[in-house]
Amino acid sequence: MTIVVFLGALLGAMAIGVPVAFALIFTGIVLMGYMGIFNAQIVAQNMISGADTFTLLAIPFFLLAGELMNAGGLSRRIIGFAVACVGHIRGGLGIVAVIAAVIMASLSGSAAADTAALASILIPMMRDAGYNVPRAAGLMASGGIIAPVIPPSIAFIIFGVAANVSITQLFMGGIVPGLMMAVALVATWMLVSRREAVQPLPRQPWGERLRATGRAGWALVMPVIILGGIRFGLFTPTEAAVVAAVYALFVGLFVYRELRLRDLYGVLLAAAKTTSVVMFLVAAALVSSWLITSANIPAEISGLIEPLIANPTWLLLAIMLLVLIVGTALDLAPTILILSPVLMPIIQQAGIDPVYFGVLFVMNTCIGLITPPVGIVLNVVSGVSRVPLGQVVVGVFPFLLAQVGVLVLLVLFPELVLVPLQWLH
Repeated sequence: MTIVVFLGALLGAMAIGVPVAFALIFTGIVLMGYMGIFNAQIVAQNMISGADTFTLLAIPFFLLAGELMNAGGLSRRIIGFAVACVGHIRGGLGIVAVIAAVIMASLSGSAAADTAALASILIPMMRDAGYNVPRAAGLMASGGIIAPVIPPSIAFIIFGVAANVSITQLFMGGIVPGLMMAVALVATWMLVSRREAVQPLPRQPWGERLRATGRAGWALVMPVIILGGIRFGLFTPTEAAVVAAVYALFVGLFVYRELRLRDLYGVLLAAAKTTSVVMFLVAAALVSSWLITSANIPAEISGLIEPLIANPTWLLLAIMLLVLIVGTALDLAPTILILSPVLMPIIQQAGIDPVYFGVLFVMNTCIGLITPPVGIVLNVVSGVSRVPLGQVVVGVFPFLLAQVGVLVLLVLFPELVLVPLQWLH
């Protein structure tokens, strides 16, 4: 009965248009009333303690690093580097989009920001070259969701805090799956675009490729500094976020000189607005999380799916299907914050590695960003590219299937995550 009360309050509040954060608080209050322990101090204390976590400082700094990267010219030079290297290949601009998405993912960790940067630069180029624009927009969206999987990742930070899992290990565990997503996108793009009558870009001489590499050098070094520093223990993920923001600020102001002091207010304001939304969600979710534990909801759900606990593979497939369905209706952060407190006790009972589960969980929620009806990243690329949303949905479909295929592969073969994780840790 507790599960029915929880789901009824949450889904009912969202159905009438209550924002997710307030719906989570409302759900906590309803659970308190049902359990007979109503106390307003529980709400206030859990919201304050939920936001008062040193680890969460990484979120505003990584968001700021992403804003500074786009405003300071780092994103444009990364795309220029990829164009110079592979733009002459048939279908090369699609490969450029994926390569640039991977590099930018290792800088900011924001799917929406990376997708907007990619689409604003590459969609006009692909339109002029004769590519199928809705399909190209679908590729941009699919490439953008690599950002929360390849470290540094805001999604891993949120999951690590909500599920009490090592963020450093989550970062390291996301590298190989993120690269697999990129390879799957390239293979799918080459398959679906092979018959398009497009005009490849002229082959760049080696001298120009070297100059493009030099122009992008400061941007290309940034992920090495961040991931190398975390891997070798020079700084924590939170400290890495500060390093990323300072580095992007320095390069934008003094090296590329595209970022001016008068631009900083707008950059800081954009990062602050996004941070406030994410942090309020985290704070509100901790209220529901505390009451989910107090109401013993994980134990009730565990009892319902007890036959699957003995078979981790079937259990994971069932959970991934659940997360995929929820992800079609909710954004990334709410999905993580709502489901992780419920699912983690079940995962631990089944003996599944929590880092491995966290990587799959976050990857699954990212796929939800390009899945209708909500599809946050689909809306971003539709707005930037000026392609109707319905056409973008059709264009993204083959790439969506490719990403789901990678997810299923990781469920069936956990070694693809766990073996590299042992080496990288």
